[in-house]
Amino acid sequence: MNASNASSGPIERRKVYELVANRLVEDIVAGRLKPGDQIPAERQLAQTLAVGRSSIREALRMVESRGLIASAGNGAFVVANYGNPLNTSLALLMEMGHGDLRQLFEVRKVLEVEMAALAAERRSEEDVERMRGAIRAMDEGLASPERYIVGDLDFHQAIVAATGNRIARSMMHAIRDVMRRALLSIYQIPGSPERSMEQHRQILAAIVAGRPEDARARMREHLLRVEGEIESNQRLVDGERLGDG
Repeated sequence: MNASNASSGPIERRKVYELVANRLVEDIVAGRLKPGDQIPAERQLAQTLAVGRSSIREALRMVESRGLIASAGNGAFVVANYGNPLNTSLALLMEMGHGDLRQLFEVRKVLEVEMAALAAERRSEEDVERMRGAIRAMDEGLASPERYIVGDLDFHQAIVAATGNRIARSMMHAIRDVMRRALLSIYQIPGSPERSMEQHRQILAAIVAGRPEDARARMREHLLRVEGEIESNQRLVDGERLGDG
């Protein structure tokens, strides 16, 4: 390929959690970590790699979404025996322009609204604690987009995990990276993170109380609000660009 045909511009800097995820993937691909092997605990990985635990946590979720590791409960992970090809396929579709945020939210409304109802019927105490922990992480990470978004993603993943539906869980993991981009947009809107946390608390209350219809309604309200705020913010950005031009 000629130099003139190569992409121009600076190479995007990798996030810390992406570098950690790559390290784990390399260890798995190289056979240093084999199927069934337990991944070192968050605290140990953070000390070994000299990074924050929030970066370790998101790296683990990223590798899990690729189907390379699986949850063993209580925050532990083991190397999995199978992959999740949906993740790569969906990421590729988005990169090629075959999907957008509107389509993402259509999928989320189909999937997550019903999963919230099922979670209200099937959740365990461990599932509930994971949801509560995710909301705490959002609250504690309000000043940090990375920490806040990790908590937000974990909350929605925990709801689907609580249903026990492995296919739905794989689908949620597959769209995790795409969701992260959308959440980064919503984080920038003043007051939106706080509104999301309040709606998450309402969803959690319905799930804890075992009210499927209420959980379904609260999740739908949340997704519609987030989608609407992202669209409004995008129109504002587009208008500012036209004004500058």
